[in-house]
Amino acid sequence: MDQSQSQTDSDEDKAMASLLAARRSLTSCLDRSRSLASALSRAGPHLEEIKHRLPSLEASVRPIRAPREALMEVGGHIDRAVGPAAAVLKVFDAVHGLERPLLSGDGPAEDLKGFLDVLTRLEEALKFLSDNSGLAVQWLDDIVEYLADHSLADPRFISQLTDTLSSLKSGSGTNQNLPEPLDGGLLSATLDRLQSEFCQLLSAHSNPIPLQPPENSGDTAIAIAPSPLPVPVVRKLSLILDRLAANNRLDKCVSAFVDIRGSNVLKSLEALGIDYLGSAIDDAQMLGPHVQRWGRHLEFAVKHLLESEHRVCTEVFDRRPADSAYCFSEVAAQAGILDFIKFGRTVADAKKDPIKLLRLLEIFDSLNKLRLDFNRLFGSKACADIQNRTRDLIKRVVEGACEIFGELLVQVELQRNVTPPPDGGVPRLVSFITEYCNRLLSDEYRPVLTQVLIIQRSWKQERFHERLLIEAMLNLVKALELNFETWSKGYEDPNLASLFMMNTHWHFFKHLKGTRLGDHLGDTWLREHEQYKDYYVAVFLRETWGKLPGLLSREGLMIFSGGRATARDLVKKRLKSFNEMFNEMYQTQSNWVISDKELRDKMCSLVVQAIVPVYRSYMQNYGPLVEQDASASKYAKFTAQGLEKMLGSLFQNKPKKAASFNVRHSNGKVNHAGTGLYRSTSTVK
Repeated sequence: MDQSQSQTDSDEDKAMASLLAARRSLTSCLDRSRSLASALSRAGPHLEEIKHRLPSLEASVRPIRAPREALMEVGGHIDRAVGPAAAVLKVFDAVHGLERPLLSGDGPAEDLKGFLDVLTRLEEALKFLSDNSGLAVQWLDDIVEYLADHSLADPRFISQLTDTLSSLKSGSGTNQNLPEPLDGGLLSATLDRLQSEFCQLLSAHSNPIPLQPPENSGDTAIAIAPSPLPVPVVRKLSLILDRLAANNRLDKCVSAFVDIRGSNVLKSLEALGIDYLGSAIDDAQMLGPHVQRWGRHLEFAVKHLLESEHRVCTEVFDRRPADSAYCFSEVAAQAGILDFIKFGRTVADAKKDPIKLLRLLEIFDSLNKLRLDFNRLFGSKACADIQNRTRDLIKRVVEGACEIFGELLVQVELQRNVTPPPDGGVPRLVSFITEYCNRLLSDEYRPVLTQVLIIQRSWKQERFHERLLIEAMLNLVKALELNFETWSKGYEDPNLASLFMMNTHWHFFKHLKGTRLGDHLGDTWLREHEQYKDYYVAVFLRETWGKLPGLLSREGLMIFSGGRATARDLVKKRLKSFNEMFNEMYQTQSNWVISDKELRDKMCSLVVQAIVPVYRSYMQNYGPLVEQDASASKYAKFTAQGLEKMLGSLFQNKPKKAASFNVRHSNGKVNHAGTGLYRSTSTVK
């Protein structure tokens, strides 16, 4: 029984072990099922992806499944189309290989020649692409069309190829400019670097440098001038411009060139002080100093500054004369050449005045001296505006100068009926005209005035003889002679009229003798005026101070026939008459003037000689008769020395107000044109 029991236990153990093994097997199977389920779950999306890719894979392999004969026939066409396309792709890869040397480092600043060599390679490559990419695309398009026509490829594949080729065709087009997408903007970026290098080179070598003003110019400021460009810099700029011009990118460089060089020339002129160019003054007398500076500064600007800039433009734009001319015209305009012309126009438009004639001649002379320079520098079409404004200025200057010169005689004649100087002095009109004519006949003005008159006559198809200029001057003097003959008759006091004539005749003689005008008038004419002066001196003395000595008569005093009391009464009476007349004449003539010091000293000396010796002798002989009298001071008022001093102080010049000249215009109106020699009152003086 024990053995049986033991056998039973053994069987149960085996059954339990089997169950446990089955349990483990089922558990393992369950885990594998779960893993398989999970794997199947993960495989679903992959299968779906494969499902979507199958059509394209089918389309890709379909040409392979085409009939052998069709594949053999299309093979040659494909090879011919792919060959050019492969060449284009090879060049395109080469283009991208140039990006690093063109866009990295200092580029043109470090090695301009090497940079330009690489740029040339880029341009050649891009030209190849531009010339051949369209053809390659067209050949590929023909093959795609062939494949579509013969159903050698899937329609969707054909559609994708067609879209891609259409995009390429629209990009390449038929023009010669490579589209930006194909070179990634490499050429544009390279040209931008060249433009920057051009501006940097130009700026670095365009700094103004000190320049000493011309000798005897009157300018104390140190002038400055744009520095000339070194030859190596000019070569670099020219090389850069060549490449930019080949790519139609000159505009920015031209603009930069004008701004940089123009502003430097302007700085050079501003250093001299040219604020006066904007002056609104219309008075020729006040414009005088400005006109002189204008002439010097214009010459400096043209002969030194703009001449240098013209050379720079020619050198830099050597192979592009049109661009050179344009740049120079813009540099000149920006530097202010038109402001100089505008100032000349201001002078030409100033109030009409005899002094204005001198200013206009100075303007013309300055322009005429620069005529050849103007024609050479501003002769291009690009400088048409400067040419036109300069011609207009010259026309206005010539016409204005001739108009004033032609009206001088009329203006002198218009002064004939005005009131003469109340002090008997030389009318300012007389002194002005004599000095004015001599200035016009001087070496400074005569050649210029002659040329102006010749030009004006030539416009009218008339000839000009220089003798006409001399005759015009002589006619002015003759008109003056008639004027002061008329003026002398306007004095109520004939003695003042004699003083006036004495003054004027002497002025003519002294101030015209040895002058250009005097030489043309001749010695005979001058001597006549000297003789007239002597005549009026004699008349004046005889009718004025020459009457005083006669009042100190010795008649009845020599033998004292009537006794001492009678003699004293006669002396008192005669001294009283002398004193009264002397005081009257002295008071009157103290307001009279002898303009010339030499003539004044001579006249005072003659008066003293006529009176003082007689008075001294009379008082020495008969003065004691009244000096002991209680009323002696009433009669013995003067000493000989006192008389001499008083007479020596006569006829002195008096301070006068600023003067101007009455200018009557063709419309009948009279304007007062201020000068330092004329006066706008009712009198000539």
